[in-house]
Amino acid sequence: MRKSRVLLDRDFTIGTTDPRLFGAFVEHLGRCIYGGLYEPGHPTADAQGFRQDVMALVRELAPTIMRYPGGNFVSGYRWEDGVGRQEARPHRLDYAWLSTEPNLFGTNEFIDWCRMAGIEPMLAVNLGTRGAEEAGRFIEYCNHPAGTELSDLRRAHGWDAPHGVRFWCLGNEMDGSWQTGAKTAEEYARVAVETAKVMRWVDPGIELAACGSSGRNMGSFGEWETTVLEHTFDYVEWISLHTYLNDYAQDTPAFLASPDLMDHFIEEVVAIADAVAARRRSRKRIMLSFDEWNVWYRTRRREENRTVPGWPVAPPILEEQYTMKDALAFGGMVISLLNHADRVRCACLAQLVNAIAPIMTETGGPAWRQTIFWPFAHMSNHGRGQVLRPLVESDAYSAAYHDPRGPNDPKIPLPEVPYLKVAAVHTGGHALSLFLLNRGLDQPTRVEVESRSFPGLRVAAAETLHDHDLDAANTRDAPDRIRPAPLREVAVRNQVLSATLPPASWTMLRLEPDS
Repeated sequence: MRKSRVLLDRDFTIGTTDPRLFGAFVEHLGRCIYGGLYEPGHPTADAQGFRQDVMALVRELAPTIMRYPGGNFVSGYRWEDGVGRQEARPHRLDYAWLSTEPNLFGTNEFIDWCRMAGIEPMLAVNLGTRGAEEAGRFIEYCNHPAGTELSDLRRAHGWDAPHGVRFWCLGNEMDGSWQTGAKTAEEYARVAVETAKVMRWVDPGIELAACGSSGRNMGSFGEWETTVLEHTFDYVEWISLHTYLNDYAQDTPAFLASPDLMDHFIEEVVAIADAVAARRRSRKRIMLSFDEWNVWYRTRRREENRTVPGWPVAPPILEEQYTMKDALAFGGMVISLLNHADRVRCACLAQLVNAIAPIMTETGGPAWRQTIFWPFAHMSNHGRGQVLRPLVESDAYSAAYHDPRGPNDPKIPLPEVPYLKVAAVHTGGHALSLFLLNRGLDQPTRVEVESRSFPGLRVAAAETLHDHDLDAANTRDAPDRIRPAPLREVAVRNQVLSATLPPASWTMLRLEPDS
């Protein structure tokens, strides 16, 4: 059995989690909306067509902010198509996913769904095929109280009060060749500045996120962020990051090490943003919106998994079936986000239902939790508070991650990878939440956590996600194949928590004062 040690002190902190750190993402992609959130006629659907079985799982997952309507979809989207009488809305070809968009679900339905779920809406504007004028009209429709053509149009559509959307994204992945209306950094930065000006004229209280590069493995990474922020620094509060981890090489130790690349990615973007600030002698700090993150590889590369011929409505694409192994890598990403809570103030799991999602549905049938549901639910329900800076002593191993940039993926040598990856959150009073990933495949880890300045703790909850079959998954017929189980070997004595973590496991521990 391996042994690890963690030292925590309530005075050694990283930052306080922003409520927006626990967000998610819905896009007009496959069955995410149609057959996912929205399915009139489903046995659980309400009068608006919102599936209430999905809503119950969303409330359990507890996301706090929701990004919409894309994603790649937004770069060709006309927001006007999705408002007004549903029967009068046009059907259009969606270039992002080569499908037909019926526009039965649009901005107002999304706002209503968010309000029902108790989630803050985040909207994106199209800077692929459109620009400042259309974005200004969109925010006027959403946020202006009354007395203009567009605000009165919203009221005529049945939404008298303004939506009051605060967080807006200036486009999506604009450096990607797959994007409708892709741009160079200079082209994007100029249109982003002009769009930001107009949007702030309409509503000075909004927050804006500029597009970062589409990923750390893009040739444009770094130079893109620098150029975009040099232009937009005075107009935005956020820069976006996107990443998807993969196991193309079927190398489990490297796959479980790959969340550490997320840490490097965050730190690099922070350095770029702060360098731009330093050149301006500015005390302003650009925050990071990690508004797409997940594990994704089975349905990613092959065209037949990404599109269906014939321009269908809501085809079943990108429906990744997540395994126990995927949940472990996903849990590592959760820990990376928490451990950068000082600068990653917003994050959106991509996506919410069916398409690379923690929740799956059958059209007309049931909904169930995928394996990745559990680490996110643990983080969102138990990870809100002040993130502590842990001192971790753990054995380590060597790994080389396969970077998916082409048919012959280059290997990225990683520094020594600790078997134990940890995040700790002081959630108020003397309570603590611990999130632990044991990356050791062959044996359990005995971990001791010394929690200074947290006297008299007891174990209030101890749950672990573990299965001897790392390829096991949840399905319609076996929806609870992978779910948290009680961790038995855990105790606290003299401010030291001792726990035995199963091999290849994700664990959440909740410690509270022993009253």
